[in-house]
Amino acid sequence: MLTDSISDFIIQIKNGYMAHKDEIIAPSSNNKEAISRILSKYGYIGKIDILKESKNMKKIKVELLYKNLIPQLTNIVRISKPGKKVYVKASKIHKVIGGMGDTIITTPMGMLSGKEAKRKGVGGELICKFW
Repeated sequence: MLTDSISDFIIQIKNGYMAHKDEIIAPSSNNKEAISRILSKYGYIGKIDILKESKNMKKIKVELLYKNLIPQLTNIVRISKPGKKVYVKASKIHKVIGGMGDTIITTPMGMLSGKEAKRKGVGGELICKFW
């Protein structure tokens, strides 16, 4: 049975906020690091650390941010899944919650936020949306 590590990571972040944790630690990958950088850039999560467990094993530690005990990230939803990929053209990238949120898209230029992808005129696989 295959698991979707990106979905697992997204759910860990979501559950961490729901449980009012200060941080989450998950197995690391390039995609998880890219997703974390985008969320951090927009102020939804804090500091990101890569922990080296052993020669071949890395973990990612993500600081969860709160403002007056209210999570900075209200929700994050996986869109494209292993069984059903969702692709979007640059012209079809829409605002999330009237511009209050954004999307994460895997493009030929790497993983970008929806706003960056639209500005650069590239589309790709729609990974998730967050607000």
